[in-house]
Amino acid sequence: MPRGQWSAKRERQYEHIKDGLEESGRSEDVAEEIAARTVNKERARHGESKQRSRTSTQDISSGRRGGLRSHSGPGGRTKAQLYAEAKHQNIKGRSSMSKAQLEKAVG
Repeated sequence: MPRGQWSAKRERQYEHIKDGLEESGRSEDVAEEIAARTVNKERARHGESKQRSRTSTQDISSGRRGGLRSHSGPGGRTKAQLYAEAKHQNIKGRSSMSKAQLEKAVG
């Protein structure tokens, strides 16, 4: 990765993103790649890089996209998360339950 060319601000941004991804369960390799791609996109959007793609400069910003994809809205937990919780609580019949049924069973 061309991290030697990054400013101190971009280095901090990279570390912050990488740490957050690792805390949320991503492997170190995946976290590093996502963080580097995110920082490079932000550099392109702010005119800090020599080359940039059209999608890097015209697409929705990485921070906004992450906010839209977070599960903090009315959707709540995913079915997989609910199923894992039901499994942890040893709820019978969980494999055939819908998301709504899992929500009700888990509480």
